[in-house]
Amino acid sequence: MFPTINKRETGVNLRKLMDQRGITVKDIQQYLGLGSLQSVYHWLNGISMPTIDNLYALSQLFQLPMDLLVCGNRPDIVPETAVEIKTSCSRRLCAYYTKLQELHAA
Repeated sequence: MFPTINKRETGVNLRKLMDQRGITVKDIQQYLGLGSLQSVYHWLNGISMPTIDNLYALSQLFQLPMDLLVCGNRPDIVPETAVEIKTSCSRRLCAYYTKLQELHAA
């Protein structure tokens, strides 16, 4: 099956992330320099998707990889750090990544 993005689920995910962090639609509009709030509302309602540039900027704003912002039908990609964990730093990084995955799934 060809991987596709679910705009509606992505919008729900963006709204959840905004609520968790106390970020408003106006905050996103100003952060991205958008002319109106309508674009953000369209994303949240699953009508449209942010551009790649805007997704990239939102990943910085939310401090999450773009993959955790977008919802689709592709299986999760296992991070390379999960394959072989040698150092305590790597273990902490893997635990952090796993926690992000759990928050995304919730």
